Amino acid sequence: MTDSPSSPTPAADVPPLLEFASLTDTGRARHNNEDTVKLDPVLGLAVLADGMGGYNAGEVASDLAAGRVLEQLSAWLRQSPGPHDDDSIRRALAEATQQANQAVHEAAGSRAEYTGMGTTLVSALFATDSVWIAHVGDSRAYRLRGALFEQLGRDHSLLQEQIDAGLLTPEEASYSMHRNLVTRAVGVEPEVLADVHAHDLRGGDVVLLCSDGLSDMLPDVVIAQVMRSHESLEAMAQALVDAANAAGGRDNIAVVLARVRGGLTRAGRGWWPFRR
Repeated sequence: MTDSPSSPTPAADVPPLLEFASLTDTGRARHNNEDTVKLDPVLGLAVLADGMGGYNAGEVASDLAAGRVLEQLSAWLRQSPGPHDDDSIRRALAEATQQANQAVHEAAGSRAEYTGMGTTLVSALFATDSVWIAHVGDSRAYRLRGALFEQLGRDHSLLQEQIDAGLLTPEEASYSMHRNLVTRAVGVEPEVLADVHAHDLRGGDVVLLCSDGLSDMLPDVVIAQVMRSHESLEAMAQALVDAANAAGGRDNIAVVLARVRGGLTRAGRGWWPFRR
């Protein structure tokens, strides 16, 4: 887990076609940071988790879940370098999320101070011409492509259910008292269902993973404006955190940025290192 405040972290050994940066911050209202970011730039993996629970349980849950997902997916890619079909990728992401869920759930039962802890989770696995997203809860993935900025997937939250049912408009939801009530989280129950979905990528696309400390403080249009205003991913990450804090910083803030450089393939193969 990254302590706060921290400087944007560029990845050290980035594949030629991908670049990453990440940043976490405690925000202005919290005393500890329960957001965790884990990266394996060489394998094209990014995981972000936003923990919940008393004492230090939230940060324990997020660190444990993100670490387990990264460990599981890294092992799978190294042992089975591919190429992988859609079903195998989907199974790998779902299984890694379930392994994280089991780890957090078992830890929650091991100590009284961890009772009831859990975490949101969003994972990104970059493939040859797409990014695969697995998420549980309301931590989000976005894709910025020129003038188009869109959320990849839907929140598992009471607010999203109310919007889907037509009880609230997205504008009304931004003022709701129930902004932080998730309907699905890692570690709360013995099993969890992750939404796993693929999204195409083109050269120049930027993928953002973030906790609700960013998305609750800034509307999507502002997030997109901040991202477009900075060329380097490190500056972009810092500007997003600064903007969330300027808007109130009511929660911990975590961001991961990944940009596709130029074309997506080299000699017909993707950027996973075992297929170069």
